[in-house]
Amino acid sequence: MVRIRKLILPVRKMLGGTLRKLFNFLPRERRFAVYRNFVDCDPAPDERLVLKIAETKEELEACFTLLHDAYVGSGFMKPHPSGMRVTIYHALPTTTTLCAKYDGQVVGTLSLIRESVLGFPLQRIFDLTAIREKKGNVAEVSALAVHKRFRRTGGSILFPLMKFMREYCTSFFDVRHLVIAVNPSHIQMYESLLFFQRLTQNVVENYDFVNGAPAVGATLDLRAAPEIFRKHYASKPPRRNLHAFFWQLEMPNIKMPARRFYTTNDPVLTPDLLDYFFNVRTSVFSELSDRKKCLLHTIYDLPAYRAVLPVLAEGEQDRSVRRRHRRFSVRCPARFSVVGADGKESKVSLEIVQLSRYGFQAHALTTVPIDVWGEVTIQLGPAEVSRIQVSASRESSGGMYGFRLGEPDLIWRKFVNALYSGSTHADLENATRFMTDR
Repeated sequence: MVRIRKLILPVRKMLGGTLRKLFNFLPRERRFAVYRNFVDCDPAPDERLVLKIAETKEELEACFTLLHDAYVGSGFMKPHPSGMRVTIYHALPTTTTLCAKYDGQVVGTLSLIRESVLGFPLQRIFDLTAIREKKGNVAEVSALAVHKRFRRTGGSILFPLMKFMREYCTSFFDVRHLVIAVNPSHIQMYESLLFFQRLTQNVVENYDFVNGAPAVGATLDLRAAPEIFRKHYASKPPRRNLHAFFWQLEMPNIKMPARRFYTTNDPVLTPDLLDYFFNVRTSVFSELSDRKKCLLHTIYDLPAYRAVLPVLAEGEQDRSVRRRHRRFSVRCPARFSVVGADGKESKVSLEIVQLSRYGFQAHALTTVPIDVWGEVTIQLGPAEVSRIQVSASRESSGGMYGFRLGEPDLIWRKFVNALYSGSTHADLENATRFMTDR
C-alpha cells in the first residue's frame, strides 16, 4: 500500500531521533494508542470531494496514472511507457476501482478484488486457507494511492476513501473479510488505526507484484470491526472518532452506484475499454500465460469480447469451451413457502447468493426440506419480484442449499437472460429497462 505512512508524520515530528527510538520500545498497545491520538477525520468533508466508482475511460486512466506515479515514487514498480499501472486483476468484472475526485480531478484510488478463477495477487506469497474457511466473501484491497497534493493533509482523502470502501463492501460488494499486502513500514498503521490482524508474523522479503519489495499480509473482519472500533474510538472527539466516522456518519460525498437489482458486482469494462487499457496502452493481455489467457476467455465468453481478448494457443480453444455453466453473484432476499406432509404450510426466509439459468444457491437459518416443491418469492431488486416453483435438491455446510427451478416466470427469465447476455452494469440496466410484465 502507498502513502499511508504519511499519517504518521505528526508522530515523527513530535519525536526526534532519540525519542523515536525510545518510542519504539513502548509496549505495542501504548504505541498504537499514540497513533490513534493523531487521527484526523473530518466529519464534514469539502463538498468538492466526491467518492464514486471509476467507470469512464477518463476516470480509469486517471486512477491508473495516479497509481503508477505513486508506485514509481515508492520504488514499487519501474516507470512504464504508458505512465499507468495496470494489472490483469484490473481487467476482471469482479474487481471494482474506487476513486476520490476533488474539483473533478482524481486524487485518490484503490481497487477491491473479489475472488475469481485468477484468485488474489497476494495468494502468491500468503496462505489464505484460514480466511476462506470462515463465513463470508473475501476481497483484497489493492492499488491504493493518494495524490501528492493531499499526502500531507493527514487523512483528508484517505479516510473518506476507506469509509467509501467499507460501505461499498458491506452494502454492495457482499464482502466480509478484507485482505491486504503492505510494506512492513506501513503495517503498524493498519494494525493501530484500522485493526487489521497479520496473516503471519513473518515478513516476505521479496514480493514480485510490487517490484520485489518486502510485504506483510493482514486481514480485517468487517462484521467484527464495528465493536473493536467502538471500544477504542467512541470516547474520542468527532475528528478523532473513526468508529463514528466509518459506521455512523452519513457522508453525502459518497455516490453509491445506482442498482436496479440486488447484484454484487459493478463491472464497467466494455470491449473498447479492455482493448484500450490492456492491448493498446499496455501489453498486459499479450504477456499472460496460456493458462490465464484461457481463463480470461471463460470470464468474457461473449462474442463482443472475443476480438479484443488475447489469442489462445492451439488446443486451448477447446478447453475454454468446456466450462461450467456461468453463475452470477447476487444478494436477493426470498421467502420459500412449502406444505409439509402434515398439510401445514411453513415459510423459510432465504438469502440467494448465487444463481444460474437452471437454479440458485441460498442460505437459510432454518432447515429446508429436500425434494419438496414449493413457491419461492424472490426480491430481485427494490421493485422487481419473481415467483417460481422450486425445490431444494441438496444441502451443504453452513445452512447453504441448492435449489432447482420449475417453470420460471417472465421476470426471472428476463433478469437471467440479461445477466447472460451482458457484461457491464449498464448492459444489465439497459436489457431490463422494460421489465413491466408481472
